[in-house]
Amino acid sequence: MAGLEKLFYPSSIAVVGASKNPQKIGHIILKNLKEYGFKGRIYPVNPNADEILGLKAYPSVSAIPEPVDVVVVSVPAPKVPEVIEDAGKAGAKFAVIIASGFREVGNVELEKKVVETARKYGIRVLGPNVFGYVYTPSRINATFGPRDVIPGGVAFITQSGALGIALMGTTIMEGIGVSAIISLGNKADLDDADFLEFFEKDPNTNIVLIYMEGVSDGRKFVEVASRVTLKKPIVVIKSGRTEAGARAAASHTGSLAGNIAFYEAAFKQSGILFAKSIEEAFDWVKALTWNPLPDGDRIVIITNGGGAGVQASDTLADNGFLLQKPPQSLVDEIRKFVPPFASLNNPIDLTGMAPTEWYYKAVYAALNDPGVDSIVVLYCHTAMTHPVEVAEAIINAVKDAGGLKKPMTVALIGGIEAYEGIKKLTEAKIPAYPTPERAAAAIATVHRYVKYREYVKKRLSYLEEEKRLKRSLFVQH
Repeated sequence: MAGLEKLFYPSSIAVVGASKNPQKIGHIILKNLKEYGFKGRIYPVNPNADEILGLKAYPSVSAIPEPVDVVVVSVPAPKVPEVIEDAGKAGAKFAVIIASGFREVGNVELEKKVVETARKYGIRVLGPNVFGYVYTPSRINATFGPRDVIPGGVAFITQSGALGIALMGTTIMEGIGVSAIISLGNKADLDDADFLEFFEKDPNTNIVLIYMEGVSDGRKFVEVASRVTLKKPIVVIKSGRTEAGARAAASHTGSLAGNIAFYEAAFKQSGILFAKSIEEAFDWVKALTWNPLPDGDRIVIITNGGGAGVQASDTLADNGFLLQKPPQSLVDEIRKFVPPFASLNNPIDLTGMAPTEWYYKAVYAALNDPGVDSIVVLYCHTAMTHPVEVAEAIINAVKDAGGLKKPMTVALIGGIEAYEGIKKLTEAKIPAYPTPERAAAAIATVHRYVKYREYVKKRLSYLEEEKRLKRSLFVQH
């Protein structure tokens, strides 16, 4: 963790290529850094300016009157080596290289020169070909992406620049708080595993989301990821799963996407949750971030439509979880207010006539029942009740029950009104989705992570006991 300390907790950051032109990347990075509230010292570097955005500008990094911890380099690729040389002489510790035009376009020698120059001075390099980085605990937004990133517990590592910037916006829209956003680019020096090692011990990070095209050192990545997943979930979106995708990845960041079977095996071995799409990854992240972990596998589905309940049941079964009979205490509680023909076998079907108060009572009862480990709530929009009112009933049940004491996901199924209800639940940090399958898959992912962790801990405990017995036998003889 100490190796990256000054990248995430710097006293000063210089932006080389800072500009007065609002259309220039160097201007946007400087503005984001200043307006997001970085408390350290910010130094624009531009030989043709005395001041930019109210900050004194310097002609070079070496002209700055103190050693700078982080240098963000936003100049054309051919000029990068001389900037690194100058930064090295000035005592810089990290270089974040925004420029593209290196290995990803066949310019391998230029990239090698940058890395060699950096190593000569002990500078660690993030990039090249990146959009910058964010660390919300230090109020750092050194990117040319959206400014107002929501602070939270998700560390997002991305190998794609443009997609990464777009997904920054997605985190804001979905209300997902982040601890960090790291653009890896070509990974000429620092890579996924280096940042995983930091986030493993980072108290501000609870979950790691990675958009990956390829890894340069698979053994190192699996070794580090295997440690991290015992403490925090890792969700990976792996692109380049097909031959066409692999070719696109190679032309994009110069990355070798590799055989997808190898990645799937490595992810399974290390406990990584492998998402096949961006939508799936964000579904899982919401469920893992906003929920506690379950104590067991007793999942209950509450619905007003039999079909929705069947779809959710199938999805849970596809993920290895078969529904059990609900606890009699919960059945007895719900039987007090539903019609006699309501099926309470699991899925618990409140019937299509269910008003908001039935949802409130059912969710409240399930949250408080010790025989329930997690809950999937489904609502099919009918003329009986508006989805926003159902969302409010669920939110109130959670509040009155003392919060989400166990994992829960919700699906509001319907048209635009259902999306209004989803928005309301999202604002309350309750994971909500537009289909029963997505709600069920998200809760199943939370359970899959817990089962993996339990399996590994039991395995480690068994190996430790085996070692102890061998030592005991050795002493006896």
